[in-house]
Amino acid sequence: MGRHTKTSMTLSAALLVGTAIGANSAAAETITVWSGFPEMVPFYEHVAASMADDHPDLEVNVEAIALREHERRIALGLTGGGQGTLVIELAGSTAQRYIENELLPAVPDDVASFVTGDGNFSEFFINTASDGGTVYGVPLFRGQGALFYNTDMFEAAGLSEPPATMADYTTYAEQLTERDADGNPIVSGWSLRLSGGGQGIAEKFWINLFQFGGSVLEQTDDGTWQAGYANEAGRNALNQYLVNLYTLDTVTPEMPADAEAFQRGQTAMFIRESWVIGDIAARAPDLNYATAPLPVGSIALPVNLYVNEADGDGADAAWAFAMAANEPENLVWLLENVGWLPNRINVDYSSVTEAVPQFSAFVDNPAGFEFFTLPAIGPIEEVLTRLAAQLEQAFADPSLADDPDAIDAFLAAAAEETNRILEREGLLAQ
Repeated sequence: MGRHTKTSMTLSAALLVGTAIGANSAAAETITVWSGFPEMVPFYEHVAASMADDHPDLEVNVEAIALREHERRIALGLTGGGQGTLVIELAGSTAQRYIENELLPAVPDDVASFVTGDGNFSEFFINTASDGGTVYGVPLFRGQGALFYNTDMFEAAGLSEPPATMADYTTYAEQLTERDADGNPIVSGWSLRLSGGGQGIAEKFWINLFQFGGSVLEQTDDGTWQAGYANEAGRNALNQYLVNLYTLDTVTPEMPADAEAFQRGQTAMFIRESWVIGDIAARAPDLNYATAPLPVGSIALPVNLYVNEADGDGADAAWAFAMAANEPENLVWLLENVGWLPNRINVDYSSVTEAVPQFSAFVDNPAGFEFFTLPAIGPIEEVLTRLAAQLEQAFADPSLADDPDAIDAFLAAAAEETNRILEREGLLAQ
C-alpha cells in the first residue's frame, strides 16, 4: 500500500473531493465518507450512485485526503465529535486503538451476519475487522504482494515458469542478471528493497522471511509478543539478500530498483503490490510481463469501513453504504477501475482477470496460500523502523554473506532491540 501513500502525499491536504448523491432537500439524510486514498473517490461515487434507487434521499459526500493527513483527521475527529455521520476507511490495525477506547461502535447484527456468514470473507479478514469476537468493521480492500517478472527476459534466459521456491528465486536471479564486459551487473536479476522508505525495508524483509516460515513478531498464547526472526528462518532470509548482493552479485544497492526499474527493463523481477499493474499500463504499456503468487503467502494490509455512530437514521444509512460497497458489481468495478484488491471472496472476478491476467496472482490464490498482517499494537511502526535501520546496515556489510554465525549474532542483537521496545510497552512475552 506504500506506493499509493506516497502518491497521495503529493496532493494538497486541503484537496477534499466531495460528491453529493440524491436530493438536496432539508429532509435528505447525509453521510460523509472519509478516505485516505484519493484514487478511491470514483469508487465511492460509483457506490453512492448504485444506491440512488433504494435511497433517493441519501446524500453521500466523499472527502479524500492524503493518508497521513487522513489518519490525523480521524484522531481529531473521533475524539472531538461534531462531525456528523461518518463512514471511515481505516486499516484494521489502526482502528484497534479507537475500538479499545470505545470511539467506534460494533456493527449492527445484520451487518455482523454478512461479515461472518455465507462464505463472504475468509477467517483472516473477519478477524482483522473484529475485536474479541465482535465485528466492528466491514472488510473492503487490501494491499498484497506478488511477483512481477519480465517474460521477455525469462524467455531469453531459458526460463518458462516463475520461481516456485525461495531457492528458485536466487537461481533465477543469477540466470537473469545481465552484465557488462567486466562482469558488472547492469540489469538486476531480482530487485530487492535495500534502502529508503523507512519501515518499508522491514515490511519487505518480513515478506521474504514469511516464505521461510518466520515472522518479525510472534504472538504467544497469553496475547503478548516477541521477536520471531533470530532463528533459522531469519538466517535464511537475510543470507539470501547477502548472497545475491555479494556472492552472486545479481544486484547492488546502487542499481535502479522497484517499479520504475522494472518498467524501464532494468530488473527482471521484483515483489510488489497490485497498484503496479495500473502503473505499468500508464507508463510502460508495451512491457511484456506476468505475475505469480509468492511461494507460501503474502502480507495483506486490510482496509475496512467503520461508522462513528451506533444507531439512528444516519448510522443506518452509513451501514447501508458499507454493505453496498461490497455488492459484487461494485467490487468488480473496484478491481477493474481502481486496482485495489477486494476482500470478499465469493465474487466472480474473472471478467477482470481475463482482461488483465496479471490480476490473477492476487485474487486467485492457490490452496494453502496464507496471509499475515501487521499486529494491531501501538509500537509496531517503531519496531519496523528500528529493524529497517538495522537491516540497512546489514545489507551494506559483505562480511556477513554466507557466515551463519555472524548473521545469527546480528539477528540476535536486532531481536534484542525489538524485545526492548515491546518490554517498554508492557507487551513482551515472558
